[in-house]
Amino acid sequence: MFVLSLVVSGLAWWLGLYLLARDPAKPVLWWSGAGLVGCAALVVMPHPVLLGVPALAWTGAILVLARPELVRWWIFAVVPVFAAALWLPWVVLLPLAAATALAAGKRAYFSLVGVMFALSAAAFLLDWVPTAVALPAIGLDVLLFGVLVAVTDAVEEGQAIRADMLRSLVISGFTAVLFGSQVLLFDGPQLLACTTVAAAIAVQVLANPLAAAVDRLAVPAVAAERAELRDAAEALPRQRPLVTEDEAEFARLTRRALSHYGDLGKLVASPLIALTEEAPPLDRAAQLKSMLLTSIQRLKPADGDFGTSDEWRYYNALYFYYVKGIRPYSVRTKREDLDAEDRRALQWFVAQVPERTLHNWQNAAARLVAADLVAGVGSA
Repeated sequence: MFVLSLVVSGLAWWLGLYLLARDPAKPVLWWSGAGLVGCAALVVMPHPVLLGVPALAWTGAILVLARPELVRWWIFAVVPVFAAALWLPWVVLLPLAAATALAAGKRAYFSLVGVMFALSAAAFLLDWVPTAVALPAIGLDVLLFGVLVAVTDAVEEGQAIRADMLRSLVISGFTAVLFGSQVLLFDGPQLLACTTVAAAIAVQVLANPLAAAVDRLAVPAVAAERAELRDAAEALPRQRPLVTEDEAEFARLTRRALSHYGDLGKLVASPLIALTEEAPPLDRAAQLKSMLLTSIQRLKPADGDFGTSDEWRYYNALYFYYVKGIRPYSVRTKREDLDAEDRRALQWFVAQVPERTLHNWQNAAARLVAADLVAGVGSA
């Protein structure tokens, strides 16, 4: 049974790191990745308290997907609930059950997997089945949950997922077998086999973040360029064919491309890259960026450089937010390089434009940009 536990733990560890590395800025991937990493530790070191990590993390992931407005409250509740689990391990299943019920109407498939996880966890805590059976069952439930999160994120991003995941899994699996088998072959300690497999997988899945960290220390002058090239290479397996017949889907993909305006690596993975001429990936991403800018500039009224009337709202919502990178509602982003026009726009957003209103304007403006792209505006 140790080999089964090692395989399940390794898969959970790989998928958790894969989600964390996929896009560190997305809360749902952080919560999901933390849950998978915690599950990997639970399978290796079966202790009731460790069950709290995947249970609490998956509660957060379900809330992000189904009831995002509740996540801010859950962040403050995680530590007290985990502390209570030191004496009553089953208490971590209560918020998970509540989140699963809340998600039933919006994310039914996540609710189903949440129920499966809760049943496996209860079987482990109450000794309904042997630990050697319950823990792999928990791991398989969490793996299914992680795959659903990855697929959901890929669909929302307009990306393919199967080739990218398969590539990561094959490379990580080969490395894990290469190093882990040596420990088993020479009768090494089981814990050493687990840590060896975990280290081998981590080195592969986190190769890009590790390389970026080393570049910032060793070659800071070219670190940004090297990171851009790595991101473009990583994005190639995520490309999927572009379908222009569905106007709503095309507008959604345009909205997503606009949100990645300043990141050529992510633009490489956009299906809209098919609208550009044949060229190296980064050159095609630059073409797409130029096409988006041309369409945004077509939204600008002719009377001056900045205005706050209704006819300016779509241009302002895209140009200042995406092209100039102004984030009016972020308390963490402070810009010292704003010119007078940018400062006026920032003050206007903060004082007169609610965040939800800006979001609606961006959606409407994205539909106009999408119409331009379909018509070939800005293409070479």
